[in-house]
Amino acid sequence: MKPFLVALRFLTRFPVSWNSPTDEEVGRSMLYYPLVGLLMGLPLAALAWALGEGVLAAALIVTAWVLLTGLLHMDGLADTADAWIGGLGDRERTLEIMKDPRCGPAGVTALILLVLVKFAAVFELLALTGGWMALILAPLLGRAAILPLFLLTEYVRSAGMATLLARHLPRRGAWLVTAGVALAVVILGGMAGVWALAGAALVFLLGRAWMVHRLGGTTGDTAGGLIELVEAGVLLAVVLALQ
Repeated sequence: MKPFLVALRFLTRFPVSWNSPTDEEVGRSMLYYPLVGLLMGLPLAALAWALGEGVLAAALIVTAWVLLTGLLHMDGLADTADAWIGGLGDRERTLEIMKDPRCGPAGVTALILLVLVKFAAVFELLALTGGWMALILAPLLGRAAILPLFLLTEYVRSAGMATLLARHLPRRGAWLVTAGVALAVVILGGMAGVWALAGAALVFLLGRAWMVHRLGGTTGDTAGGLIELVEAGVLLAVVLALQ
């Protein structure tokens, strides 16, 4: 139970109390990331049902989405964008910029574009039959993407919580969870699920390719940024599938 609570507290702002977890419990917590994504998506879908269509409904849903995470992954995306631009192709400079707590113009621009894309996609989805499903699939697949990322990609930092995740992730269990999530999305989501999975896979492959090319692996910031980008990719894919 504790690994699930570790994942819930780390990824969301749900009120969760815990005792200090062991390193192994931190590593096992990643197995529950998709479940946490599902628990985030359910209230978003309920909010969509309650609010109906319209600009205000889309704005409130995106706001709730951001508040659920406490901007954790958006901070990672902003740091990644600043480092990508400011690093000028140099690995060490890129990693150094990521550690800077200040948000530069590239980071601000990336966040504005992300919110605009999510808002536009949610606005479109609210007017489509079955569009609410994307509000469940996006956070689910966004967090599920972290499992294959850490399975297939070297973690390049030597400290931080993500170091414990990388060191103590149960690899066999992670592969089983990844496969189970993909299968469930296709079976339960139908064609929208297929498109959602395709969108998530495309963003994952492109994002991972950049990480490996520039950094030789991943960091906590790039992992958080990937979650946000996969979510946006899923929303756009489902919009295309349902139109």
